Amino acid sequence: MALKALHVSDVPVTEPGGISYNTDSTVTLINQLLDGPGKQIDGSVWKPSSEFVVVGHRGSGMNKVLSSDKRMQAIMENTITSFNEAARNGVRFVEFDVQVTRDDRAVIFHDDLIVTKENEIIVEKHINELTLEEFLSYGLQTNGHTAEKPLLRKTPDGRFLEWKVLVDDSLCTLKEAFDKVDRSLGFNIELKFNDEIDYSEDQLRHDLEVIIEDVRENARGRQVFFSSFHPDAALLTRKMQNMYPVLFLTDGGVETYKDFRRNSLEAAVQVCILGGLQGIVSEVKAVLQNPGAVSKIKESNLCLLTYGQLNNVEETVYLEHLIGIDGVIVDFVPEIVQSVADFTGGSSDLNGPADLQDDGPQITSTDSLRPPSYSPPKFSAHELSFILKLIPQLIRN
Repeated sequence: MALKALHVSDVPVTEPGGISYNTDSTVTLINQLLDGPGKQIDGSVWKPSSEFVVVGHRGSGMNKVLSSDKRMQAIMENTITSFNEAARNGVRFVEFDVQVTRDDRAVIFHDDLIVTKENEIIVEKHINELTLEEFLSYGLQTNGHTAEKPLLRKTPDGRFLEWKVLVDDSLCTLKEAFDKVDRSLGFNIELKFNDEIDYSEDQLRHDLEVIIEDVRENARGRQVFFSSFHPDAALLTRKMQNMYPVLFLTDGGVETYKDFRRNSLEAAVQVCILGGLQGIVSEVKAVLQNPGAVSKIKESNLCLLTYGQLNNVEETVYLEHLIGIDGVIVDFVPEIVQSVADFTGGSSDLNGPADLQDDGPQITSTDSLRPPSYSPPKFSAHELSFILKLIPQLIRN
């Protein structure tokens, strides 16, 4: 069950000598705040799941070449293997990034630039500079052979390092994902555009037509929703089709962009209302800095998901569930799926659906990376109010 979001000032606080709360009173508080979030789309209420939903980030989690946490180097992100492993671990959806090649093929890749080394020289190219054949020539090949063009990744400090993972897989197209990933797994398709490029409407429309057509031809009943950081791409996607929900991705002010629509949750709400979008996917820090915005989003009948590093912390996810957020995009899939099952009273099937296809390498060597099952904390009403007041200050510092 979801909680109606509260402004911090609305949460009851017990002063010294005032009413004392025990743990049982939390149940009373929760029962008073029950709410049914959803958004009208073509006459029906939409949200990604009737329950608090866990979405696998780029499949089973993003990669970081410099991370000391081996889970960030376990499985190659945005691949068939990563998507199917996420399904085995019980997520409802996976999020992944789609771009369009020079010859109009929708492919799955996150970064703005794909990087390799040729004759000891670093070579960077945009996806739209490559044909499909060229794109697929990077990284591990489908025949299992080592690539002639090894994948590299640029680190925040400007170095280029080899993109190494424990379980590798080849790059793939959007169509391959529809064909080879378990059919019970929903897709959150992020429409990826470069922040450094000013796109014309014709350019946006061209790429969106390629992606939307791929979805229409291959979805075959699979649950799909779109999202994009590019406001015009999100709005145009909504105009071009009405079969699949469209959510606006935003940093919510955590970072600043020249397009003001990207710089606050309030602006994101206006984008959604004016454009008929179904919801918002926000950086979790923006929500925790301004928990009162959750109520405004829900009053506007918008779905609210979050993403960000803090979503890999089980206690953060539990708090998001309490304040009425609809779901989280996470990297540590098994741990968060299990913890959500613990605090919602649901079940976690870490073996995934029975009809899961076994395309790609089998995952047997990452089990040792998983920590023990999580037990959610117990909050009294007083403790909950204190946490909601304290968190915005902690996040800002």
